[in-house]
Amino acid sequence: MSVRAGRRCIRLVGRMAACLGLLGIAPACADVVIGVAVPRSGAYVGVGEQVLRGVQAAARDANARGGLDGQTIVLDVQDDACDSNKAVAVANHYATANVRLVVGHVCSNASLAASEVYAANGTLMITAASVAAKLTDRGLPTIFRVCGRDDDQAKLSATVLAERFRDKKIAILNDLTPGSRNLAAATKENLNRIGINEAIATAFSAGDADDAALADRLKEAGIAVAYYGGDAREMGRLVRISAERGFKPQWFGTSAIATQEFATIAGPASNGVLMTFYLDPRRKPEAAAVVAAFKAEGVEPEGSAIYGYAALQALVAAGTFAHTMDSKRIAATLHAERFDLVLGSVGFDAKGDVTAQGYVLYVWNDGTFAYAK
Repeated sequence: MSVRAGRRCIRLVGRMAACLGLLGIAPACADVVIGVAVPRSGAYVGVGEQVLRGVQAAARDANARGGLDGQTIVLDVQDDACDSNKAVAVANHYATANVRLVVGHVCSNASLAASEVYAANGTLMITAASVAAKLTDRGLPTIFRVCGRDDDQAKLSATVLAERFRDKKIAILNDLTPGSRNLAAATKENLNRIGINEAIATAFSAGDADDAALADRLKEAGIAVAYYGGDAREMGRLVRISAERGFKPQWFGTSAIATQEFATIAGPASNGVLMTFYLDPRRKPEAAAVVAAFKAEGVEPEGSAIYGYAALQALVAAGTFAHTMDSKRIAATLHAERFDLVLGSVGFDAKGDVTAQGYVLYVWNDGTFAYAK
């Protein structure tokens, strides 16, 4: 080892010690640290675990093939709890630690807040799950996503409501959180533009008592279809409590409920629930080997797991292609080239949005979701 490399090793060992175990790497000097910012606490922990599993698997596989342009990858995993202030703190942690490549965050409010710090520091951030259109519409050159956009999701939701439930009483619900409120508003706007007005558009505070009161209100109003843009835990409770109170409308959720946690909480009442989510990459031939590896370990790579894999895979592919670990050069390469990922052959447009196929409609049955007919 050279003197320069040895000094670099000494600087990195302290902050990497907790990360090495994630990949089963022997304690040694790693060459490139990649941040992983996900919720490991709070309402969206299920999605955070999906993304983290995918990133860990991608790092393991990349290291087996030589890492990022021949340099070993070590993950610095941080919990942002899907909170904007905590996300900024995580972003500042990476800035202080000189971590310039980050997979994260999950919730759009967290990504929006942290991305300002990343942009100011030239840090490349690529998210596997943040769908807010504003995230990439600002044109920040080092901000990317491998998932879809909420404006596209809202358009599909409105189209489904119009085509399938035109003559039904529709309720559009949100729980006052930024993501839920934005998706509900965008879906309402698109539905109204089509020429269909909802019977009820309302916000409520998440929680068992409020779920029961809301269920009774919707039942009394004769609501046949209830669209809700909230998280898996809250929708699971709402669907279950409504069924227990004799209210069984057609429930319609978003990508936020694409986790087993929803079906576990909702129980049998989850059967028939509709959901918009990205194209299921588990069915793509490019992802077959990765899916098989997950299943061999007893893990079903549901929801955002493969998207987490794709996010880190894209960073590695671009860095290896350009023979660099420099965040700005990797970002320029992502904008300029196409890469063969688990999502297929994809590129990134000028905004940083992936060119992969967007949202499709799913239905929950027997604890899992599949394409809706």
